[in-house]
Amino acid sequence: MAGFTAKDVMTLREQTGAGMMDCKKALTDAEGDMSKAADLLRERGIAKAAKRASKIAAEGVVYAYVEGKTGVLVEVNCESDFVAKGDRFRALVETVAKQIAATKPQDVETLLASALPSGETVEAFVTDQTAVIGEKISVRRFTVYESAGHIETYIHMGGTMGVMLNFACEENDVTKELAHNVALHVAFSKPQYMTKDEVSEETLAKEKEILMKEVMNEGKPANIAEKIVLGKIKKFYEENCLLDQKFIKDDKVTIAQLIAEESKKAGCPVELKAFCFYVMGQGLEKKSEDLQEEVAKQVEAMKK
Repeated sequence: MAGFTAKDVMTLREQTGAGMMDCKKALTDAEGDMSKAADLLRERGIAKAAKRASKIAAEGVVYAYVEGKTGVLVEVNCESDFVAKGDRFRALVETVAKQIAATKPQDVETLLASALPSGETVEAFVTDQTAVIGEKISVRRFTVYESAGHIETYIHMGGTMGVMLNFACEENDVTKELAHNVALHVAFSKPQYMTKDEVSEETLAKEKEILMKEVMNEGKPANIAEKIVLGKIKKFYEENCLLDQKFIKDDKVTIAQLIAEESKKAGCPVELKAFCFYVMGQGLEKKSEDLQEEVAKQVEAMKK
């Protein structure tokens, strides 16, 4: 490397937080001048984007995209609700969703390394947009379904929550209405499992232990307590397993019964193969600072 060494590239990377290739290009353009290269990175927005890596991206949207028989549900985060509602951020999310549908990556890391039609990687694209938008942007998670039947999606309140279902069935008016109703049900009831068979032995054992202590603390004899716990486990399944849940529009039928009934009306077999739902920002820590401390920081920054 003319004019600079590999160590210079590493030093610039440590100073700016920018990627190795960006640092190398900046040093090349700056003819090895470290200070000028750092300025170039700032001008290009790359250093600015890198500095945002320590920020907490706890806002954003859940977005659904369906292309033919492929469905995508993705969550992309940013730092503020204002940016999350912006057209540029929404366009970025759509680009990411289309890339997922086209390449069907195994995980976020594979997605970020994949090349867009423009030739740049998704990671480079997101970094560039971070610099333009001015907030940290993070692709958090996604699910891809490939269906031989019908993909149904539902997005609540502009992206605060999203649902995606994969039905094995013919597409007609009856099955489409059924799929829509089940999607609304999932959004409302937030089931954790499809059936009781998906509940792990460990989860079940822990639930039984908690329920047993709860019942024993009420002063019930051991033999009576065991029967009560069995009843509560049944209720646990009804509350957490989608096919066992009571339909929100008609609590006289379970989702399994609803699907069976609508299957007869549709004149074709209907099977719910998979479902998923994302609540935007769930589990992410949101930045919270004391107002006085924040004001003090801003005043101190003005003095510099």
